[in-house]
Amino acid sequence: MRLRRPLLGATAALAALAVAGCGSGPASPAADDGTLTVVASTNIYGSIAGSVGGDGVTVESLIRDPAADPHSYESTPADAAAVAGADIVVYNGGGYDEFMPQLVEAAGGDPVVVDVAELSGLVPAEEAGAEEHGEFNEHFWYSLPTVSALATQLAEELGTADAANATTYTANAATFTTAIDGLVERAQAAGASVPGGRVAVTEPLPVYLLETAGLTDATPAEFSEAVEEDTDPPAAVLAETLALFAPGAPEPLRALILNGQTQTPITEQVRAAAEAAGVPIVEMTETLPADQPDYLAWMSGQVDSLAGALNPV
Repeated sequence: MRLRRPLLGATAALAALAVAGCGSGPASPAADDGTLTVVASTNIYGSIAGSVGGDGVTVESLIRDPAADPHSYESTPADAAAVAGADIVVYNGGGYDEFMPQLVEAAGGDPVVVDVAELSGLVPAEEAGAEEHGEFNEHFWYSLPTVSALATQLAEELGTADAANATTYTANAATFTTAIDGLVERAQAAGASVPGGRVAVTEPLPVYLLETAGLTDATPAEFSEAVEEDTDPPAAVLAETLALFAPGAPEPLRALILNGQTQTPITEQVRAAAEAAGVPIVEMTETLPADQPDYLAWMSGQVDSLAGALNPV
């Protein structure tokens, strides 16, 4: 799990919110247009909430910059004000976006809080609610079943808050989850086309999707964990990783999946080894790229990219 940096920005934001007290402050994202306000930690969760809520919600995503790293994001007073005015707050949890629980606690009010880590069922019981988490993959938006469960949960929460439009939220969630089912089928078909297919990753970002596809992650765990923790792997581990791409390697790799938002000199070495070996490279990210309109279009494109790498023309 990635080491967490001090959240100085979150502390400053909380202090600013406390100073603001009961004053008027910035307008909440809901304005007074009658919609429910959903505040999400990243634009991925904001997109999912928007798909379920439709015209009945106003969504504010705190992290929208495709170049931002949510692990080290420093929240702002504007973020604190947005959370203070929210009806529903959605965040990843699992230690990934640690600034969000702090903002919720300091903001007051009584928003419905959806912690995707808790919803996912993917966090070991002994880790749930722990201040320091152990080894588990917190990139839950690559777990397609979890995303379906999130859409269903959001429909329930929105319908409770806005009973007049509950059937619309439920219908929107059903449409969304049907699309997710289609993505699962496509990922599974891509993996089935290369039985026993082996891939490498620079960090565990896409592992849930690879598991859905039935692919094998051949990366030494110590390598991907070191990259995720912003540290350099031991030289022997780096050499073991690079050897996966060497001529004459016993089992060929079908693809290398890179986190496009956290590339380092170490990951560039791995990219270069893949290019030299002719191994297809797929970039995946932690937030929606600027050219992607929503979660479904983005994930569909990533499934397509993975399928294309497994079966290049």
